[in-house]
Amino acid sequence: MKRAIVAIFLVLWTPLVAGAQSNTRDTTPVRYGANPAAGRTFTHDGLTLYYETYGSGEPLLLIHGNGGSIGDFAAQIPFFRTRYRVIAMDSRDQGKSSDSSGSLTYEKMTDDLAALLDHLNTGPVNVVGWSDGGIEALLLGIRHPQKVKKIVAMAANLNPTDKAVQPEIIAGVKKMIADIPATVRNTSQGRRELRVISIVLEQPNIDPRALEKIIAPTLVLASDHDLIRDEHTVEIYHHLPNGRLAIFPSATHMIPFDDPATFNSTVERFLRTPLVTIDRVNDVFKSLEKMRATQARP
Repeated sequence: MKRAIVAIFLVLWTPLVAGAQSNTRDTTPVRYGANPAAGRTFTHDGLTLYYETYGSGEPLLLIHGNGGSIGDFAAQIPFFRTRYRVIAMDSRDQGKSSDSSGSLTYEKMTDDLAALLDHLNTGPVNVVGWSDGGIEALLLGIRHPQKVKKIVAMAANLNPTDKAVQPEIIAGVKKMIADIPATVRNTSQGRRELRVISIVLEQPNIDPRALEKIIAPTLVLASDHDLIRDEHTVEIYHHLPNGRLAIFPSATHMIPFDDPATFNSTVERFLRTPLVTIDRVNDVFKSLEKMRATQARP
């Protein structure tokens, strides 16, 4: 069931694509998302939530996409754990975390992440979210601004309509849901997957003006062949007071998996570079003057 769903809708990752990745400090294979040495649980809102931590230093929270798990970041954790204390959690109703009894919302999943940071007593953290995780990263900045230092939102959307998401994706999800047999719907796993998949047709519902509350420096990422409309990604960027924007060329929604070197280095540069005010007009003239002065030298 899970693999069939992922094959139809790329937003729903499978932890198995990550496989066993090598620990950068030794040659022992590590299954991120299924590593007893790093895995822990805590309780919030009546749920048992599973998380893993790696490395040391400044805390970095990784947030996976719809239907995914910690294992989706198998190409990011080995890179960032040498520089940061990497924290990743399976969202409620996904991975090794338990199922919620009520409705599933991005706001609830975001508040779970905030509770995890309180549980670990991290203080403000850098946040990297991919797809649905990007939505939650933005919501952390809106709902829990004191908990974030910098935000990276890869391929996030603010609404579930075809103004934000490519229409063929919406049509594909609707067909996929309609085609799920009743025998599957009535199983615990079927109910979990249906709840998780259905959220993308109904949520999120974030007013773009709410992004103006995010003070943390925020890098908005997407690919030029993404599942999210280009114009919607740019709209998100324009509503962020301290926003930055990068579009990956010749890439898809899956660039963190397909080309982790490019994705990771882009994120790392943003996290390591202090945010400076840019004047789109005056800074150009200053650079032109420097360039001409350089050319005039004998």
